[in-house]
Amino acid sequence: MSLLVLAFTRNHPEKNTKFATGEQNPYLTQSLKFAEPTMYEIYKETWDALVAEGAPFHYKEIEVRGSPMRVYSEAPPSLREIWLAAAAHATNDYLVFGEERWTYADAHREVASIANWLRNQGVEPGDRVAIALRNYPEWLLLYWACVSTGVTVVGMNAWWVENEMAYALKDSIPKVLFCDQERLARYVNIRHEFPDITTVGVRLPDAAEDVINYQEVISTGGDLPEVNVDPDTDACIFYTSGTTGYPKGAQLTHRGCVHNIMNLGFAAQVNGLSTARINNLEPPNPEEVEPPSALVTTPLFHVTANNCLAQGTTMAGGKLIHMYRWDAGEALKIIEAEKITSLTGVPVMSRELISHPDFDHYDTSSLKSVGGGGAQLQPDLVGKIDKAVKNASPGTGYGMTETCGIITSIAGTFFLDKPASCGPAMPVFEAKVVDKDGNELAQGEAGELWVRGAPVIKGYINREEATAESITDGWLHTGDVATIDEHGFIFIVDRLKDMVLRGGENIYCSEVETTLHKMGSVAECSVFGIPDDRLGEEVGVSIYLKPGSDASADDIRAFCLQHMAKHKVPRYIWFSDDHLPRNASGKFLKRELRDTLNIAEAV
Repeated sequence: MSLLVLAFTRNHPEKNTKFATGEQNPYLTQSLKFAEPTMYEIYKETWDALVAEGAPFHYKEIEVRGSPMRVYSEAPPSLREIWLAAAAHATNDYLVFGEERWTYADAHREVASIANWLRNQGVEPGDRVAIALRNYPEWLLLYWACVSTGVTVVGMNAWWVENEMAYALKDSIPKVLFCDQERLARYVNIRHEFPDITTVGVRLPDAAEDVINYQEVISTGGDLPEVNVDPDTDACIFYTSGTTGYPKGAQLTHRGCVHNIMNLGFAAQVNGLSTARINNLEPPNPEEVEPPSALVTTPLFHVTANNCLAQGTTMAGGKLIHMYRWDAGEALKIIEAEKITSLTGVPVMSRELISHPDFDHYDTSSLKSVGGGGAQLQPDLVGKIDKAVKNASPGTGYGMTETCGIITSIAGTFFLDKPASCGPAMPVFEAKVVDKDGNELAQGEAGELWVRGAPVIKGYINREEATAESITDGWLHTGDVATIDEHGFIFIVDRLKDMVLRGGENIYCSEVETTLHKMGSVAECSVFGIPDDRLGEEVGVSIYLKPGSDASADDIRAFCLQHMAKHKVPRYIWFSDDHLPRNASGKFLKRELRDTLNIAEAV
């Protein structure tokens, strides 16, 4: 499960929800009394108006890849059109990093140069280009240069170690790899395996052998090459953790990414208009709304930052401020200086921000959107954000890499009323809850959530079996256990996947177990999630060593660091004196094992 942020702009600091819930207004005379519509009736009426024929979010059903699919009637065909439309905001600030600043005009010139350089290198539509950078502004410039010309972006996880990088490169076969200094230092040790990949260095302090300098790339010049981009071609490949120890390259199409942008717009409209009506307020005039200003806090190789935050902000002509690394105190300074309107990130970031000792010393009145994604926003945090941030209310959305972004959205009054919900599925999604045989369950019954619609990925590259296991007749099996209430609001209550959700990163237990079994001293191991107030969950493992072995916890962690990204390395390790408990079929009893362990005894 991955929860993606979508926060809500408060229309008025004092929300009048009392009479919207169906209670009688005492100020009406006896003769004028009538039943007030409930807030959820207002929500539905607003929803229906937005999707009606001729309305901006009207949708229809078409057949794609042999399955019916809901699509917005007026959706642009590809991300190229999104980027070209953004040129209208030429004088607006677009990307900010420290003292560096790009306007939209600057960005379009640089994107065109990158695209022409790639074309000169023989990179054609349908080819792949890999990006291995931290959250520098160049990440997005490279992304737009590729997707605007039909080239597929391979998003490389910036935390990957050498063998993980090697796997993704062999799996995706990009023609060009863009690296920063830290990623290049890892890549040089495996570079001999990829003689056909052209390497470009971004923000390198010194020249590197056989590495092209990014400055050469952006000096190419020229206009953006003309190309027709098919909606169902791959815009990017983002890797998710794999159940077999290998990550899966999810194929996010142009159609899927465009529809996610439109889902973001719909969510903002339905929440904003409904809340305005609930509180008897006039909705804001779109012509008077300032472009958003967003703080980029999560990795751009994930859909949360790239598809939801960056693409949505770009569509609106807004500004993206890149942080080198998360720091709540530094974030407060940036919020005040840059008049940030949107803060997104894993829930701990919102919690750290509002609880920072200097919070009241900075002007945060510009904030209109505050929330968390990558893990469930804890119910207590929902109310705390609402109280702490003057002009914003909490919000969240639920989604996955496999859906190009959000499936659901909830914010403001509705989130405060249903803090355990992630909201209803967006219009272009069909959603149902099914039993283990795929049979749809009745309202309120818990089962696996399946969704179908335009944002669902094409599949996983080179993984036909994994694709078939995850997608049935266009229905994506989310792996999350959910219920749906009478208003269509979805509640995630559990997960089917053997997975740890740490600070927005999905870590499959089997992947960590596979690595541990490569260590000669490990006879048995069982990996599971341990609740953590800050990150949601941390990785824990119980290990039974081979007789005569004396591996320590430090040995275990050092071995893991050689073979996997550091966020996957177990924080909690328990050594067992006996074989680990199993059920009759031979599977480890993970929950039972976890419940018998004392964190104080972990090493």
